[in-house]
Amino acid sequence: MDPRSGSRGPVALSAAAVGVSDSPGDLGGLRGTVAIRSGGSVFRRLLAFLGPGYLVAVGYMDPGNWATSLAAGSQFGYQLLFVALLANCMAIVLQALAIRLGIASGRDLARACREFLPKGWNVPLWLMAEGAIIATDLAEVIGTAIGLELLFGIPLAWGVLITSLDVVMVLALQRFGFRKIEAFIVALLAVITVCFVGQIVLADPDWGGVMRGFLPSPELVSDPNRLYLALGILGATVMPHNLYLHSAIVQTRAYGPSVEQRRDAIRLATWDSTFALVFALGINASILILAAATFHAGGRLDVTELGEAHGLLMPLLGASIAPSLFAVALIACGLNSTVTATLAGQTVMEGFVRLRFSPWIRRLVTRALAIVPAAAVTIMVGEKGTAELLILSQVILSLQLPFAVVPLVWFTADRRRLGELAAPRGLTAVAVVIAATIIVLNGVMTWSFVVG
Repeated sequence: MDPRSGSRGPVALSAAAVGVSDSPGDLGGLRGTVAIRSGGSVFRRLLAFLGPGYLVAVGYMDPGNWATSLAAGSQFGYQLLFVALLANCMAIVLQALAIRLGIASGRDLARACREFLPKGWNVPLWLMAEGAIIATDLAEVIGTAIGLELLFGIPLAWGVLITSLDVVMVLALQRFGFRKIEAFIVALLAVITVCFVGQIVLADPDWGGVMRGFLPSPELVSDPNRLYLALGILGATVMPHNLYLHSAIVQTRAYGPSVEQRRDAIRLATWDSTFALVFALGINASILILAAATFHAGGRLDVTELGEAHGLLMPLLGASIAPSLFAVALIACGLNSTVTATLAGQTVMEGFVRLRFSPWIRRLVTRALAIVPAAAVTIMVGEKGTAELLILSQVILSLQLPFAVVPLVWFTADRRRLGELAAPRGLTAVAVVIAATIIVLNGVMTWSFVVG
């Protein structure tokens, strides 16, 4: 089979640990394995497409985003909720383009970069994408370890090592099919939702202030401190690995080959993604609202550490269950990120270099690369060092983001490759503005980090 044909037929995995695939990017034989009912109501067809969007939504609420939301809420109350809303709208557009690329071309973003761009770009883009995966893994390792320490009193260094065992969980889920992976993610998202609903009820925020926070404010540009945190929220929200991941996992659905069938699949998958990202906005906004209603209202304007936030919740809210809910939600976010980072890693490896590592080898290698620096920092300098490493992981993601966004916008606008399914000109224009905004804002944030 010609790998450039875009055929969607499932491909069997080689039994060898490492092999060459004729159809890279099928996520271990899961391509086209979720049946789609032909005909029937839109609602019944939509049910078959629900799932991938929630895997992607996990990336918008991973532990790497928590510190920024905590800092924004504690320093400025509800005023930066508008930035979270704006960032989420940008994410909805970009994830819709990732869906369009995957369904219209039969290629994930990594494979499209390898096939559509000059050969000299392939290795640099692959290395940057791998760096983004490791940075994502690093944030998840640290976040989960902090959660284990807060909930069970496990030392940070041991917590970092314990997270390496999640490779068993991911491999077990993958053996039972993609729907089981989606069910696991949704179950953990339900746990996160319950935890934050409980904390918001205990915090009793000023709902009038919350509503006003979703409106733009002139102080956002005039105040350098507000602007810096706004840049952090925007830069940490759109994750590059999500663009690679979404363009791949949307192909687990067995939609038909015709233009009309693929157009319908793009529409339904985009609905799934939009619903999921609105949910992710609710979780991210909840973190900021919780910080505003507890820390900012209580006069604690400098809370940025996850451990510090956990310790202050009980005295400020007067409820012993609040810190436990915070820690459980943090662990659930970390476990969810484990699954998505693994799948994104497979997509990047298979798509860019056409090498398919057995999942357990791939996971152990990337896990080791994340655990070594995390364990070293936690042993040497404790929680303060992990917070700095968490910030560094977000800067790495910001550096890589333009190299995923620009090819995505370019490919989906190209009618020579996508034909009738290419993005409408209006959508492309919006995407170009978003890409330019992200590049500028991430450049400003990264430069600020470098010059201190």
